[in-house]
Amino acid sequence: MITPRYRAMLIAGAAILSLLTASAPAHAQIAVFDATNFSQNVLTAARELQQVDNEIQSLENEATMLINEAKNLASLPYSSLAQLDQSITQTQQLLSQAQNIAYDVTTINQAFTQVYPQSYASTASPSQLESDAQTRWQNARASYQDSMNVQAGVVQNLATTHAQIDALISSSQSAVGALQASQAGNQMLAIQSGQLADLTALIAAQGRAQALAGTSDAEAQAQAQAQLNQFLTTGVGYQPQPVEMFHQQ
Repeated sequence: MITPRYRAMLIAGAAILSLLTASAPAHAQIAVFDATNFSQNVLTAARELQQVDNEIQSLENEATMLINEAKNLASLPYSSLAQLDQSITQTQQLLSQAQNIAYDVTTINQAFTQVYPQSYASTASPSQLESDAQTRWQNARASYQDSMNVQAGVVQNLATTHAQIDALISSSQSAVGALQASQAGNQMLAIQSGQLADLTALIAAQGRAQALAGTSDAEAQAQAQAQLNQFLTTGVGYQPQPVEMFHQQ
């Protein structure tokens, strides 16, 4: 009795034999396995598979390169330029608020011609000398106040600068590409430029105060010399006059 398993094996064998017979020439009754041809076909298929694998690896490398290039072109998400511009604008506004004598060549020359003359004429009135001295004192006092205002503005900018530096350092450490790192470095340089601008403004304000104070001292000497000359040359000198000491009845 033929078992179902044996029957299936016979059917499968018959099917294979029929396929071999159909593919063989009409005069051939037995299929011959060509080992050389089979091995060549296997080698050819292996080479084609390796070539496909190489092409896939090349495509992966190109995709990685494109991703890296995209990262290098990515812009830094943080920008400190707006805050930096605001800080510099505030410092400029403090300088533009200079009292009495502004940071202007024409204004300075006019003030020195009117209130800071090289010398006083002997005909200068005491009221003029007093008025000029009062103006010079006011200029010196205002300049010291302006200098302190600029100092206060520079100190206030330090907190903003500290926050900007922290943000830029954090952004540069997490930069995904060369462009982001370069932009972070450029912004750091811009912040340093802003600090130099604040320092320049501070030096200018302090120098202005010192110059006006020194000029006021020098002008006081010229005024004292003019007052001394007026005292020595004004009038005809002392003339004795009779004085009645006791009232006679």
